[in-house]
Amino acid sequence: MSPPVQPVVSDEKLPGSADVVVIGGGMAGSAAAYALAKKGLSVALLEKGRIGGEQTSRNWGWCRQQHRDLRELPLAMKSLEIWGEFGRELAVETGFRRTGLIYVTTRPADLAQWEAWTQRARDHQMHSRVLSGAEAKALTPGSTADWIGGVHSPTDGRAEPSLAGPAIAEGARRLGVTIHQDCAARGLVTEAGKVSGVVTEKGTIRTQAVLCAGGAWSSLFCRRHGVRLPQASVRSTSFATKAAPAVTEGGLSMPDVTIRRRLDGGYTVGLGGRGRVELSPQGLLYARQFWPTFKKRRWGLTFAIGRSFFEGPEAFSRWSLDGISPFERQRTLDPAADPALVRLGLTRLGEHYPALAGLQVAQAWGGLIDSTPDAIPVISAVDSLPGLYLSTGFSGHGFGIGPAAGRLAADLIAGDPPIVDPHPFRYSRMVDGTDLGEPGMM
Repeated sequence: MSPPVQPVVSDEKLPGSADVVVIGGGMAGSAAAYALAKKGLSVALLEKGRIGGEQTSRNWGWCRQQHRDLRELPLAMKSLEIWGEFGRELAVETGFRRTGLIYVTTRPADLAQWEAWTQRARDHQMHSRVLSGAEAKALTPGSTADWIGGVHSPTDGRAEPSLAGPAIAEGARRLGVTIHQDCAARGLVTEAGKVSGVVTEKGTIRTQAVLCAGGAWSSLFCRRHGVRLPQASVRSTSFATKAAPAVTEGGLSMPDVTIRRRLDGGYTVGLGGRGRVELSPQGLLYARQFWPTFKKRRWGLTFAIGRSFFEGPEAFSRWSLDGISPFERQRTLDPAADPALVRLGLTRLGEHYPALAGLQVAQAWGGLIDSTPDAIPVISAVDSLPGLYLSTGFSGHGFGIGPAAGRLAADLIAGDPPIVDPHPFRYSRMVDGTDLGEPGMM
């Protein structure tokens, strides 16, 4: 069941041309459209379904720097700054609050990893505080577990996924961006080996710059144009509770379960590292590159054969630009929540916090997390097809780091000095034989 999302009104007329066409109305696409418009460029934002309808509205709502892969940390830190600016610039509620994030554990291996990360993050001027067992207990009053320690980042925060993506898109509209929902991009038009337009189901837009921010659909779109993009998708489960006692005002990560306080007085509950992978042609194509990630994270994954083999973003589909595309056949990826994971989440909450035992579920939903082999995004030009840019593969991190990711994409397209070093996010690492190694912190 889809989580509720603040509706956004579409523009009736498709423009004949635009400086930039952004494909995908999630956080990555909307934030890039907003940043491009602030630079004075004309932008058309295309979404095959509804703005924020897929992973942007299905995540936990954490806006964090803590425990980011160190290659991604500068982007996360800039994003927190921009999240703070949105309140003033957008003049609408995004739910963003700097309420802090807390991680606690009973596992020595967790604590050792967190301590090592905290030391390395200081090189980036990121100062989390490692907690003793007594400090972890003091910051989680009412918990019953014997925490051996934890880590606290008071400057991190939370936002409401159902509000934030649409708010950014509407902010982009006020700056001149046109928004086109139920309008799938079928493919690119090229002239002399360069992008010259985008064919949509409602007509063609002439442009020399296209940003593909299609989440789990990006690899399929790129494949049609001979661009290899290793992506794999993990089906996740999250749920929202009805109003509950306030054991935290921010985010709290405990063994096997996480919670984030919601504006409505309930919690968004997630189960870190757990999900389902369905066998698919795309998965087989890129299996070798994902092998190190699989070995590191297989403990929380289940595997199945499902519809992904025959339809959706990981199937090997073919279509013509004047015919119905896969993006039109499946407007919104809406996988079902896993009832077993919902039960597990409720059980773990009751075990850790008696005050949260017996919580009622308001809504549960599934999501499809688009991942790269090294679990950091691709935000980059594609040199083999001038005019094509990517902002995708956020590996479950896209909501929190989306604001700065959008700015980085806009900087690259406009030829401006980038907000952070773009090298870690270059597309070429996916295809030039770079040893991607294991993913870092999640």
